[in-house]
Amino acid sequence: MAPSNPNGPQYNKDEKVLCFHLELLYEAKVLDYKPKDPNDKRDGFLYRVHYKGWKNTWDDWVPGERIRKLNDENRELASNLKKDHDAQRRAASGKPSIASTTGKRRGLGSDAPGSSARGSEDRSSAAPPPPPRGTKRAREIEGIDKEENFISRPAVKIELPSTLKSILVDDWEKVTKDNKIVSLPHPAPITKFLNLYEAEELRKEDRHPGSAGADILEEVIAGVREYFNKAVGRILLYRFERQQFQEWHKELQKGSGEYAGMTVCDIYGCEHLLRLFVSMPDLIVHTNMDSQAIRALRTELVKMTTYLAKHVDAYLSHDYEHVGPDYQANSGLV
Repeated sequence: MAPSNPNGPQYNKDEKVLCFHLELLYEAKVLDYKPKDPNDKRDGFLYRVHYKGWKNTWDDWVPGERIRKLNDENRELASNLKKDHDAQRRAASGKPSIASTTGKRRGLGSDAPGSSARGSEDRSSAAPPPPPRGTKRAREIEGIDKEENFISRPAVKIELPSTLKSILVDDWEKVTKDNKIVSLPHPAPITKFLNLYEAEELRKEDRHPGSAGADILEEVIAGVREYFNKAVGRILLYRFERQQFQEWHKELQKGSGEYAGMTVCDIYGCEHLLRLFVSMPDLIVHTNMDSQAIRALRTELVKMTTYLAKHVDAYLSHDYEHVGPDYQANSGLV
């Protein structure tokens, strides 16, 4: 992250920088700056940036958390983020699917689900009749139809506050480049965060006990707990963290001693919960939730991430620790 300077701006006018726009870093130039709060410069500064190669209409006032110094290390970071973003886009739109490959083999043409013309409702009136049920060809077509339904399911896209995006990038750097891990058990575990967030929300007028808002809140928090408990060891860890997870998993499986009755939500902190929020679109698409339920879930998760962004010091200021040579050797990365 950019160095903190409580006495003045972190970046100067005309300074060339890298600046986040959504998930990616772009080259930019600082045009101007101003205090967030004219009466309290300790609250930080806003910077008006111009993105290199973009029209002036894209010039924007952004907080310092979205900006990085223009140096080789951050250029590499920008490049890696771009590679990851492109890989995700290819996986979402360009990955050969059962439908597209089956369509090519069977001569279904460009209208086959999974092809570049997927989503077209045009169908030739000369299309052959469906094959008899139970035959191999019928099972293939049934599988294509199931995939088309899967692809068309609504997804939940969570736009994280810029503060949390910066923390995610720092988290990636600390684990993958600095070979650090979050010290566990976390002093402010996910369970504590969810409990306090729920208590805060239930104080609101539209969340009184028995109301629809309270019921939705309870379901979402229970769902977040369940998703995290199941996903952390499967998709939320960097390779360097897996040994730490295995050690804690064995400890929790004992069912006795200091950690009896606990789950990983009682051990891990919001650094890893942020990764769950990023992975949520891929997880939700595998459920049977309808559009209305997904919209409600997205609304609740946006509220939750906004609350977390306002309480970074309480939940996301925990130190990462260097590990010893034995851990590094056992991790398989050295």
